[in-house]
Amino acid sequence: MNQYPISYIHPDDDPLDIRMDNVFKAVFTKDTPESMGALSQFVSALINRNVTIVSILANEPPIGNTRDRQMRFDINCRAENGELVNVEMSFNPKPFEPVRMEFHVAKLFTGQDIRGIDMDYSDLKQAYQITILAKDRFFHDETFLHTFVYYDSVNHIPLKGRTQIITLELSKLAAVVKKPTREMSIPELWAVYFEYLTDRSKRSIINEILDCEEGIAMASSVLMTVSRDEEERARIMRDEKIELDYQSEMSWARKEGRALGRAEGHAEGHAEGHAEGHAEGKQEIINLLKTGKSPEEIIMEYSTAMQA
Repeated sequence: MNQYPISYIHPDDDPLDIRMDNVFKAVFTKDTPESMGALSQFVSALINRNVTIVSILANEPPIGNTRDRQMRFDINCRAENGELVNVEMSFNPKPFEPVRMEFHVAKLFTGQDIRGIDMDYSDLKQAYQITILAKDRFFHDETFLHTFVYYDSVNHIPLKGRTQIITLELSKLAAVVKKPTREMSIPELWAVYFEYLTDRSKRSIINEILDCEEGIAMASSVLMTVSRDEEERARIMRDEKIELDYQSEMSWARKEGRALGRAEGHAEGHAEGHAEGHAEGKQEIINLLKTGKSPEEIIMEYSTAMQA
């Protein structure tokens, strides 16, 4: 049983959606034992080994820098043994997500400093990229949790390197949520909590999860404190509005650009077609004149050809 004071979700509660980027950060990056404890237990559940997160290395850029925030990972943190972890909530993953994850875990790994006469490659710490994919099915199977490492794809021999990419797909939980909570794995408990927290029909299941998993109870305690704080709730919703406005403006600009491009292409094609048709017609008349026919015959023949 969970020994942490539980903050149950009551029927009249209106918790913020933890799948929202800024809500996710608000829950897991506060300088409190509950927030850091929740982050440590979540990371431990996904890497299948107990770790304690001791510091947040970088959080979101300033509010005014919304564009840069789209390129930054949500939580960049360090464990007590020096291992590095990026944790991201990706509400609408893009098609290039696999390459993006690979790029950022490589950047995190190679950003370590091993210069010095007493340092070598064996001093590099493990680096993890954890991405929660909130919407749509990204990988074409039924497995919601994937762990990617470098390996020989022909002989199935792992490189045993020190980088891992871990993905959690929340769209693949239809069967999982039907299981009794006592039969769910810890990653399943976290995934169901993220996906169904705001679903009132699943509230009893969420409270059962809070009762049996301490890390999730910690996260929920922070979340409900934020949700019930009118000032912080307003700030989070304002941040979300800024981000959505920026995304909408960019989408609108792309659509306008495509529409303008099509219009310009149509106009250009029409002008080119008219010019080419005019030139071809002129050449045809010249060819008819070379035959020695009278102007009347040429006009009659050209008109017939145009009507065909």
